[in-house]
Amino acid sequence: MTDADLFSTIPPSPEGFRSGFIAIVGRPNVGKSTLMNQLIGQKIAITSPVAQTTRNRLRGILTTDEAQIIFVDTPGIHKPHHELGKVLVHNARTAIGAVDVVLFVVDGSTAAGRGDQFIAELLTPAQTPVFLGMNKMDLCPEADLAATIASYEALAADHPWPICQFSATTAAGLPDLQQQLIMALEPGPYYYPPDLVTDQPERFIMGELIREQILHHTREEVPHSVAIAIDRVEEAKSITHVLATIHVERDSQKGILIGKGGSMLKTIGSSARLQMQKLITGKVYLELFVKVQPKWRQSRTRLAELGYQRDQ
Repeated sequence: MTDADLFSTIPPSPEGFRSGFIAIVGRPNVGKSTLMNQLIGQKIAITSPVAQTTRNRLRGILTTDEAQIIFVDTPGIHKPHHELGKVLVHNARTAIGAVDVVLFVVDGSTAAGRGDQFIAELLTPAQTPVFLGMNKMDLCPEADLAATIASYEALAADHPWPICQFSATTAAGLPDLQQQLIMALEPGPYYYPPDLVTDQPERFIMGELIREQILHHTREEVPHSVAIAIDRVEEAKSITHVLATIHVERDSQKGILIGKGGSMLKTIGSSARLQMQKLITGKVYLELFVKVQPKWRQSRTRLAELGYQRDQ
């Protein structure tokens, strides 16, 4: 099916229907991707306990009887240490001015910190409506709850920012959050077919599923030094063949990823294959290669080749 065929299936919106784009912003590892997956109702963004998991702006589409919300999951806003980091932070900032509503997600299990204050100051001049979302409330110790909430109330004190408390993991508080976000949108049309959950192609999601398994199975410098290229996807009647290359910066990282006798690469491949089979609802044969690309995170040319470019 072509893009033209796909978008020809968009129906007219009913009276009173609301729609719009909502950027999910915040520090790394506050649960932005987990939140979007939970709201959408299925996994489209990778999650990991490793900070700075999200690299690309990923759109998740939630369509209900009364609204269509296009969530924009952005990279965590942090102090960049290389060219890749600069691109990610630039793109997250760009998203703030290109949406209808901003959902500023914080880690509600701990009090507001300097990183949250930095983002609050970044959002201050924006004309876009902002919601302050306190995630991970289920993890906040009861003894610290009042002080933690007070710290975020102080953060939002100079702004007309509604504060929402929820847990992306347990889904507690999410129905109320969803309804508040819908009411913040203007009346509008369907931007995408009602049954679509993301605008990203399957190849992109496949690459992210591989990267997710690397994040889960390796440590130290390896996860942040990895980029995935899906080189080939061939669909047969009973199985889909996927060929992918894992790019790293050093020979030592290549050794860690391959593991003794290829054990680590086999583990990563097996886990990623299982996730891919859920994505395409069919059998997958996944073949992985590891290639050393020295200092690829510092090279604008290499970043562009691997799909990391500054948004305009």
